[in-house]
Amino acid sequence: MAERQGLAARQPGAVRSALAVLEAVAHLGAGVSAQRISTELGLARATTYRLLNLLVEDEYLVRTPDLSGFALGARVAQLAGVTAAPARLPGAARALLAEARRSVRGGVHVVLFIDGRVVVLDADPDFPLSDADRLVREPARYALGRLLLAAEGQVPDGAVAADLRRFGATRQCGEIVPTTGCLALPIRDDRGLTVGALGFSGARHRVEDPTEVIGALEPTARALAPLVV
Repeated sequence: MAERQGLAARQPGAVRSALAVLEAVAHLGAGVSAQRISTELGLARATTYRLLNLLVEDEYLVRTPDLSGFALGARVAQLAGVTAAPARLPGAARALLAEARRSVRGGVHVVLFIDGRVVVLDADPDFPLSDADRLVREPARYALGRLLLAAEGQVPDGAVAADLRRFGATRQCGEIVPTTGCLALPIRDDRGLTVGALGFSGARHRVEDPTEVIGALEPTARALAPLVV
């Protein structure tokens, strides 16, 4: 109680700091450590830990299973109107993903499709998503969002349908940044429904001719399915 009274006494700065912590966890991804949050926000370590403990207590954040980091909690999901994603990929899935990232030069990301939204499970730390918030707001602009729309029977245009027929994947080639593009391969459940995606982001020419990338990532997408669905 004393902690809460002390926090309330410093309003509105404490509220802004707490919101900044939530935004940092959302941006940096599930499993981010308190030290990383402290460094990212320029907050004192003691202040960061105090805010994290309060946010965990109120279920805005959760600790990851190994207690080394934090992820968005159920109350954030309720506010956003979405189902909370698992806090962390299981070890076997992380090993598959690490191998895929070693073999493919570019960003490799894992997402689930939950309640009509793209929910990021694991974004490549070396090649982060360009704008995760915009991906949620404007899914049709990105390969991951196009695959989500296709899974819901809302194929944005004929080019997307053609990509799905030809490659079994969706693409975006230089439409946002002229030199880069992105690709999304489906992750399917045991009924064959697309419930997520393995995404790639990298040089535009590798997305325009995606044969190499798809060949490298398709086995990973299949192997990930029973581990993340």
